[in-house]
Amino acid sequence: MSTAISSRPVDVVDVVSAQRYFPSGATQRLETCHLQQWGLSLECPTPDDPSHAGEITWLLPELGLRLTQYRPRSRHARRGSSLMTAARIEQDMRSWTVTDLFLGLEIAEHGTARVIRSEDFAAAVSGGSIRPSEADYALHTVLRTFDELRLHRDLNQWLAHRGVSDLW
Repeated sequence: MSTAISSRPVDVVDVVSAQRYFPSGATQRLETCHLQQWGLSLECPTPDDPSHAGEITWLLPELGLRLTQYRPRSRHARRGSSLMTAARIEQDMRSWTVTDLFLGLEIAEHGTARVIRSEDFAAAVSGGSIRPSEADYALHTVLRTFDELRLHRDLNQWLAHRGVSDLW
């Protein structure tokens, strides 16, 4: 059974100071914070995570997606799945505000995509923390991306198709 979700995670990335701010008041220093033609690339350490040394995140505002990959601590460990989450991404000259819309995809390395967080999404919609227009946007974004990934059969090929020339 899903718990009702009363608010959405919103984080703000200050591009100038290379810091990410969370609603809890926590701040995270970013090792990398680069504006790209396609969006914003971020990288930060994850010292409290026993399995992962760092998090790599790409914000793709035109696609309404946050793409995240965790870097394993061991050089010999296999790379994990990539996570894509529908998000409302707003930007100005100094900062990027990312509002999580809960629904997303998990893409296994050289594998297929699967929808994730659907229970959280349903709870947020039924609890009123996501407006119907945002729910429609998130659902459309995730289903479109799922279909495109299915056609391209590879995350990097899909990114190239979408104008992101950097390799994920």
